[in-house]
Amino acid sequence: MDESREAEIIREVLLGDAQAFEALVRTYQGPVYALMLRNTGDVDTAADLAQEAFTRAYARLETFSTGKRFFPWLYSLALNVSRDWMRRNGRDMHVFMDDAVGMVRVEDQPDDRQAMDDRLDGAKAFDHVMGLAPKYREAMLLRFRYDFSFQEIARTLGITVSGAKMRISRGLEMVRLKFTEVNDDQEQERKTEGRSGARPA
Repeated sequence: MDESREAEIIREVLLGDAQAFEALVRTYQGPVYALMLRNTGDVDTAADLAQEAFTRAYARLETFSTGKRFFPWLYSLALNVSRDWMRRNGRDMHVFMDDAVGMVRVEDQPDDRQAMDDRLDGAKAFDHVMGLAPKYREAMLLRFRYDFSFQEIARTLGITVSGAKMRISRGLEMVRLKFTEVNDDQEQERKTEGRSGARPA
């Protein structure tokens, strides 16, 4: 859905057409539910939290700034719903903190989409990204799956633009290292199979 259509729907909702909001729900319920499932690990809880996120978005729609993309604003609300649930249930919250310890410098890695194309390989890459710590995983998904700008990532995650770049940079590096480990393991397996299959002279 393009931004002009989103803006039109939001105007309709604010003018009293509550049913128009369903178009936004249908468009974004997939990624919102996926976020909740990643953070809760339970399909029923994820569905309930996704519904809560959309309910909260509807109630606060008047606070949305026109001229900006709707999805980053919605995703930020959804993250807050997820965080509230984690606090209530005693889940570890440190993964959402802006901790730069151990991160590489932003300028040490490219920060554009070509970096992802160069380093990642389809379904395997997605599996590696999903295996990252949540604060890196969410930043990577926002950047490369949902096309968020660094500014949008920063606003959504409540961090600085520099922090957003560092999370992407560190995430790319960790995925690259994972690919290297897998390739090394595969090479070792091939060597082992070659030795075991060789006939003695």
